Amino acid sequence: MAINVNTVYTTVLSILNKEQRGYLTPFEFNQVATQVQLDIFEKFFQDYNQYIRMPQTDVEFASRMDHTMEEFQIFEKSANASNAPTTNEYTQPTDLHRFGSASWTVGTNSPPIEIISNKVYNQIKLSDLTQPSKNLPVAKYNQNKLTVFPDPGVYANTDVVFNYIRKPIDPVWNYTVGAVGQYVFDPVSNGVSKDFEISDSQQTEVILEILKYSGVIVRDAEITQAASTLIAKEENNSKQ
Repeated sequence: MAINVNTVYTTVLSILNKEQRGYLTPFEFNQVATQVQLDIFEKFFQDYNQYIRMPQTDVEFASRMDHTMEEFQIFEKSANASNAPTTNEYTQPTDLHRFGSASWTVGTNSPPIEIISNKVYNQIKLSDLTQPSKNLPVAKYNQNKLTVFPDPGVYANTDVVFNYIRKPIDPVWNYTVGAVGQYVFDPVSNGVSKDFEISDSQQTEVILEILKYSGVIVRDAEITQAASTLIAKEENNSKQ
């Protein structure tokens, strides 16, 4: 379940205002919220890489590795790549965050595309036995583009597909202006405001991370320090 953007913003404002620490505008909140979501999202992959090297438990619902994988697995996606006519260069989807693999469809076959370096490609070109083929395609991946060999354009009905983790949609706290100039939340159901896409199990961390940035914005080092301390404590508890 996603994290309600209005709940997070009102909670942050409540904590700041309780101590008369300052105010975070909707524009500032949206910028910070976007960065915080990306920071936490990227941390999922770092934690997963760490957990796969640790001893695992067989207890259901207790595996940190499985739980972390579930956090980013819902963002897995496949999409057809796009290319300009007469070229074998395919541009990755705009919402790609982490590249996974690529494949192409030729008739009834869907062989994976092996990603290789420029050095390896130059080597395999030297022999007829190692040349890329319809059933064994290869590609060089550079600057968000795949250069595919052999050229898919020489085959009828060929689609190159990216398999990847997409980027979360940016959270947005949108508003209308009330009778006395106050900000009034414009609900997500109206299609402009956007909830956080990461799961609600991360809500506490989201709020603490936004408070940490808020301390910088309102120029109150105590807020930043307090939030950083709580974040560190949460991280230590999660790894015990």
